[in-house]
Amino acid sequence: MIINHPLLGPRDSSEFTYLGDASLIDRPDPQTDTAAQDFYEYQYIRENPAGLLRELWFHEGGDRSWLVVTRNTITHEITSVEMARDVARARGRSI
Repeated sequence: MIINHPLLGPRDSSEFTYLGDASLIDRPDPQTDTAAQDFYEYQYIRENPAGLLRELWFHEGGDRSWLVVTRNTITHEITSVEMARDVARARGRSI
């Protein structure tokens, strides 16, 4: 599978490490009253959908950047690749 890195161009997926669903960018606020439950769900409750999924990938064998890859989990077709920092900033988060 080829991942088209936004800065470096097409790269083989063997250069990357898969982390999971890109919703992990939305880390819970530790200051809330429900922080313990929120972190439990953040850590352990995951969906496993068939079809399009936004995923986090780490470019371990390259520039060590984090990417958000939108991939069809059935066909492995990649429809978009974004820098994770840009996605986080668009959501009002910093990484």
